[in-house]
Amino acid sequence: MSWTEEKVQKLKELWGKGNTASQIAEIIGGISRNAVIGKAHRLNLSAKIKTRSATSNQNFEETIGEKNIRSRRGRKSKFKSLIIEKDFEPENPKQLEELDEHSCKWPIGHPDEKSFYFCGRSSLKDFSYCKLHLLYAYQPKGKKEEVTDKEEVPEFIEKKIQSA
Repeated sequence: MSWTEEKVQKLKELWGKGNTASQIAEIIGGISRNAVIGKAHRLNLSAKIKTRSATSNQNFEETIGEKNIRSRRGRKSKFKSLIIEKDFEPENPKQLEELDEHSCKWPIGHPDEKSFYFCGRSSLKDFSYCKLHLLYAYQPKGKKEEVTDKEEVPEFIEKKIQSA
């Protein structure tokens, strides 16, 4: 395929109007998108994509930073409200078949044992666990501790309760 003067003029015209390389290739016919891009580059046609100016980029980064701070505050405040409450509803042991979207799905015991069940308390909206098991599941980075006794309250939860 060779670029005739007519095709080059059509390319310049369509490129200037803001058509995509794929659209130009389709309109001219018999050439590929890559051929259009290559010829436009060789003709030094202006780039179509405008880059952000420094001020808009700075504003963009500030808004992302503000959103991150707000989302962190939101998550912390959700868990603080859980930590303050010490009275949890009693367990409602359920088998796998009995679970629904409002049941806590925290497994108790080992699946191979006959005594295995799921917590069954009411789960929080948008979570799979009840208030108590959310505290176990979502721990701060680097602060996870092994819990050996089911009845024992982990030290990190005790500290959270005292600081609240």
